Amino acid sequence: MAEKPSVRKGQTDVKLSRPEFERRYREQFYDPAFDAVGSEIDRIVDVAWVTYDKYHKSPRTRKAGDGFSEPEFPLPIEWLEARDRILQAQREHDDGGKATRVLLVCGSPRTDQTCPGEMSKTFRLVGIAQEEMSRAGVRCDMLDLSALTAEYGRKIYPCKACVSTSMALCHWPCSCYPNHAVGQVNDWMHEIYPRWVAAHGIMIVTPVHWYQSTSALKLMIDRLVCADGGNPDPTTTHGKDPARAKALEVKGWSYPRHLAGRAFAVVVHGDAEGAGALRRALVDWLSDMDLVPAPGASIDRYIGYYEPYATSHDALDRDTAVQQEVRNAAAVLCATVQSMRSGRFEPPSAGAEPRPK
Repeated sequence: MAEKPSVRKGQTDVKLSRPEFERRYREQFYDPAFDAVGSEIDRIVDVAWVTYDKYHKSPRTRKAGDGFSEPEFPLPIEWLEARDRILQAQREHDDGGKATRVLLVCGSPRTDQTCPGEMSKTFRLVGIAQEEMSRAGVRCDMLDLSALTAEYGRKIYPCKACVSTSMALCHWPCSCYPNHAVGQVNDWMHEIYPRWVAAHGIMIVTPVHWYQSTSALKLMIDRLVCADGGNPDPTTTHGKDPARAKALEVKGWSYPRHLAGRAFAVVVHGDAEGAGALRRALVDWLSDMDLVPAPGASIDRYIGYYEPYATSHDALDRDTAVQQEVRNAAAVLCATVQSMRSGRFEPPSAGAEPRPK
């Protein structure tokens, strides 16, 4: 029998003093426009300190209800609502009468709505892919991750790697956020998860940033770890109890792949180095979640290779070949998804996995 795993503790305490908490909290009211309501802010700060000091992570809960191992266990209302949206999205995905749907992800954080004041080349390539999907009669759901840099309150919080403690502690959908005690609210992922679930195909178009994915794209990637083996029943771990989660996993975990079977395409572009490495990493990541690569629809290209940044949009204007390659990738993805839905496409299978982790 496997040895009972222990829970390791001992990191630096992160609890703030009242003065430091108040200093940080008041930074959101730095604008002189708030001076007229100073007394009201004082009262809000007092309440905020209580919610922080008493650690009100999930202040509104209700009984889990049917479909859970412990129906009486209280779960956060926000998590239950996110789960309901995912279940509805799965029903739409499985409904053969619904239109074919592709989630088209724009991975660039650049936007003309704030600095730098100019659209990204990625956004232009996404527009080309949208046109091709429209021609194919596919419903395109465009997810523009540049909203993280331009929209008020739009956030994707970093993954806490609960899965490294136990796969059973990584809930599907993620239950780490929102955390009202520490002000981690407006987490966009609770809206993004259902969009991945509803899609029959995924197309990611992204630039290279410093040999890697953009920070906006990487935030989403990390937070999708719960889709690859995550626990859909937080009552089995009594929320975030690491000891219960470890015990559950060592009994045997099935690693359910909640996004398996969707087709994907990837377009990575850069102007110097790194496009090939990032394309391979994205393909490996999506394939590892049991998504299916559309044949020949994952490409990496350079636009304005080692030319000035200032003329990069002009370089894209001239590069009609890369524009056509994006159209081709989108068309192949649409055709793959449509053939999968009609039962004509049979993705290759490697058989049973000896080590499913």
